[in-house]
Amino acid sequence: MSKLKLYGFNNLTKTLSFNIYDVCYAVTEEDKQKYIEYIDEQYNSSRLTEILRKVTEIIGANLLNIAKQDYEPQGASVNFLITEEPLPEICVDPTCNRGDFAATPRNVLGHLDKSHISVHTYPEYHPNKGIMTFRVDIDVSTCGQISPLKALDFLIESFDSDIIICDYRVRGFTRDIDGEKYFIDHKINTIQDFISKKNLELYNSIDVNVYQENIFHTKMILKELKLDNYLFEMKEEDLTKEQRENILNKLKKEMYEIYYGKNIN
Repeated sequence: MSKLKLYGFNNLTKTLSFNIYDVCYAVTEEDKQKYIEYIDEQYNSSRLTEILRKVTEIIGANLLNIAKQDYEPQGASVNFLITEEPLPEICVDPTCNRGDFAATPRNVLGHLDKSHISVHTYPEYHPNKGIMTFRVDIDVSTCGQISPLKALDFLIESFDSDIIICDYRVRGFTRDIDGEKYFIDHKINTIQDFISKKNLELYNSIDVNVYQENIFHTKMILKELKLDNYLFEMKEEDLTKEQRENILNKLKKEMYEIYYGKNIN
């Protein structure tokens, strides 16, 4: 598609929902709690903030405001307000910190762009079977020419992702100089087109797309499981063959249930 000459601002909203799951195995209640504490520290609000800063840079957006919070007993959330073009100092709302948490409010008024990036984490574990699951939800919503799809590889590589679920949707419309509506301004057949071959080769992937509605869905599950990568406070070499097979079956069952969105008996 050749570059459109638009009448006014590009009003299309492009939203990427990026959801990952990391699965682990721990036996004792003490080890389960240690895993939760480890994940909570590894992906606290400060670390997540730096990940979202990089996402903002990759997609070519400008940061207006950051709100972040660590929760008790676990979990964290971070929200970025972003704009496509940098705003003059006088146009920035005094409540915006631009990521400087020590900044004092400025007595100016301004208009804010509607784009945002947010992340939420959810560590949890099975009460009986030793399965631990860490989930991250990231939403990148942009308008104008910037695209959240540019950050996909970085997001995949920022987390230990056993399962990845991506949803991408283009909403609204924009007009060309003759007033004709455009409901999408770029070519896309699948979200996988925007993921590197190196990352795709690690996963089995399925697409469910509704092209006439500009809705795209891709889910990915890791092809190979190396047991030592999933054991918390234990080593594969210390387990019997039966124990290794039993744990692998539990891990695979958990992953397949998440991937297919249903319980497997």
